[in-house]
Amino acid sequence: MNQPLPFGSARHSGAPADLAQVMRQVARGDKDAFSTVYDALAPMVFGIVVRVVRDRAQSEEVAQEVMVDLWRQAARYRPEAGSVGTWAAVIAHRRAVDRVRSAQAAADREHAQAAREHRTAYDEVAEQVEIRLDGEQVRRCLRGLTELQRQAVTLAYYQGLTYREVAETLRTPLPTIKTRMRDGLIRLRDCMGVTT
Repeated sequence: MNQPLPFGSARHSGAPADLAQVMRQVARGDKDAFSTVYDALAPMVFGIVVRVVRDRAQSEEVAQEVMVDLWRQAARYRPEAGSVGTWAAVIAHRRAVDRVRSAQAAADREHAQAAREHRTAYDEVAEQVEIRLDGEQVRRCLRGLTELQRQAVTLAYYQGLTYREVAETLRTPLPTIKTRMRDGLIRLRDCMGVTT
């Protein structure tokens, strides 16, 4: 097989009279026959592809893929379905449309990812502000409790102690701790505006 020429140039201007016969030879692995098909169809294939893809470098790549498809699928060509040129044109158009769709899908994925990253960053900032404001409100409301209530709630909710452990730590009877915590939690709920 001869070295392929860049798309848009042909080795000779005359197309063979019977490309269908040449395609039968290509189907049998005849490289010289494929050179003939290549010379005859590459400019037309490139023209179809470049009209769809609109990028010369990508169009050259897609057109080359089409020509490789013609080589590989030569045995699938059926003259009764249409000319070799029509068959090649259909393959070229499909490949070009696939490339455009693939490029659009990739761009859409990148755009969606960028939007997710942007939204995530915004959500993280909003969440941190909300946590900080909630924390400030909790601290303000805790200051409104009695000393025993504040200590009991802090030990239970920030250090994870049970009622019994809170009572032992504060050296206060368990029923007193339960009452102070219940009263303290009610005051916290009211202070923070939580409705039940």
